[in-house]
Amino acid sequence: MSEDTLRMRPVPATAAERAEQPAREPAGQRDAFFDNAKYLAIVLVAVGHAWEPLRDGSRTVSALYMVVYAFHMPAFIIVSGYFSRSFDAGPGRIRRLVTGLVVPYVVFETAYTLFTRWTDQEPDRPVSLLDPLYLTWFLAALFIWRLTTPMWRQVRWPLPLALVVAMLATLSPSIGNDLDLQRTLQFLPYFVLGLLLKPEHFQLVRRRAVRIVAVPVFACAVAVAYWAVPRMTGAWFYHRDSAAELAAPSWYGPVMTLVTFGCSLVLAACFLAWVPGRRTWFTLLGAGTLYGYLLHGFVAQGSKYWGWYDPAWVHRPVGVIVVTVVAALLVTALCTPPVRRLLRRLVEPDAAWAFRRDAGERARERASGRRSPGVTAG
Repeated sequence: MSEDTLRMRPVPATAAERAEQPAREPAGQRDAFFDNAKYLAIVLVAVGHAWEPLRDGSRTVSALYMVVYAFHMPAFIIVSGYFSRSFDAGPGRIRRLVTGLVVPYVVFETAYTLFTRWTDQEPDRPVSLLDPLYLTWFLAALFIWRLTTPMWRQVRWPLPLALVVAMLATLSPSIGNDLDLQRTLQFLPYFVLGLLLKPEHFQLVRRRAVRIVAVPVFACAVAVAYWAVPRMTGAWFYHRDSAAELAAPSWYGPVMTLVTFGCSLVLAACFLAWVPGRRTWFTLLGAGTLYGYLLHGFVAQGSKYWGWYDPAWVHRPVGVIVVTVVAALLVTALCTPPVRRLLRRLVEPDAAWAFRRDAGERARERASGRRSPGVTAG
């Protein structure tokens, strides 16, 4: 960890992120590099969703879309795994897991279902907590990944085992949509990789030599994606379908799992190489990425219903630039402290009342003369 990072001022954490804090970091201490990485990754998520309606008829947008999808969620999941290393399934961790992931999942799964009843003109669409809708799959996946963290910390070869699980998932179209397990299993290796990483590994990719190499690597990735657009589907990078569902031979699944993992890992490393390690104007926004992630989807879904993509100029180069800037500004605004304060009860509802406190917690509460922080403790 760099000296400028250690000297930074603490940034308030969300309940979900407090559940991710490694034991080695003091409470309230945050690394600016990771907040910067999370903010930039969530901007790319929003931009990717904004580009989706622009892909038809534009090979360039489709190529950029493929490249972004090759690394933005893998990078985000790797960081999530890194900050899940200390999860030990203790009572406090479980409480924070429930309040930071399960409760928002239930709230937003319901909210997105009600919203898409209107935008998709399906008034009878049922609320199904077992079939994640749109963005909520990540909350369900992170819940499952984190619950299995103690196991991955104990097995002898965690990453190869996770890759085998992901490869087998591509052979199993019968997995179905329950909790989006297909995507959960196929993205699992990135989370497990994050569990295995140490601070010095991130220092390696942040060296000047890696930053220089990252530029031609990204340029080559865009060129390859441009070539590949009419020749293959980018759905392999979405990790949500089996080989059979992509109309490919069964053996394609395991092979493409390894190919996409290698490509995503290289691009994620190049992305992290260019993430600033110092405190910047957007460092504070890294603590609000859960808000940006969950809330921008309503605009992304509604924009199609409202006809924002109907004008012809939107599909021209100037329109693509405007859409990109608007998406980046929107998700940035949704990560700001005022939005977090306004919507905290919705995104991070206080469910301390639902949990029992042990004798030790009650004793600490009496000794401190204040209400127990419950699930909000670091």
